[in-house]
Amino acid sequence: MRATPLAVTALAAALLLTACDSGGGDDGGGSGKSQGAGSGKAGDACAVGKLGIEVGPANVAPGPGDSGDVPVSLTNQSAPCTLDGLPGAVLKAGDTSATVPGASDAKPEKLTLVKGESATFTLTYVRGGAAGGKSLAAKTLSISMPGAAGDVKSFPWSYGPVALKSEGGAPDASVGPFTRAGD
Repeated sequence: MRATPLAVTALAAALLLTACDSGGGDDGGGSGKSQGAGSGKAGDACAVGKLGIEVGPANVAPGPGDSGDVPVSLTNQSAPCTLDGLPGAVLKAGDTSATVPGASDAKPEKLTLVKGESATFTLTYVRGGAAGGKSLAAKTLSISMPGAAGDVKSFPWSYGPVALKSEGGAPDASVGPFTRAGD
């Protein structure tokens, strides 16, 4: 009887295909969201203290009115963690500090980093003049990660004064979204 083994083989194949879902189906909760391959608990928000952070080398703005780019590289040194949003950046000059806004065209993507994986973001700025109220003589850049409130690391700022959009106002600078290193 060949019909029985063929039917059993067809049933086994159907069950295997059902078990090998590619992640494109429903998550079982009826939300219609796909979990994707390798998903699971992504971990907590990436904390600055558990990341190796390197600022620069920069494409320094040569003179007032010119723009420069400062790349920031992050490497996860701990358990899997998530970057979900834009990085926080604050420029400080003595008692004065100015929060760097997100780039107007920034479209942050949620990234999960396992131990050893890296991501980058770029801070773009316009160089200010040496004197006057329309620039911030920044000496320090403080960086924070989204979802990790109060966790900040500071780095020296050696790229010259940063132009202000108005006297005493926001810096003429922005931070871009995180991208996986190598993308």
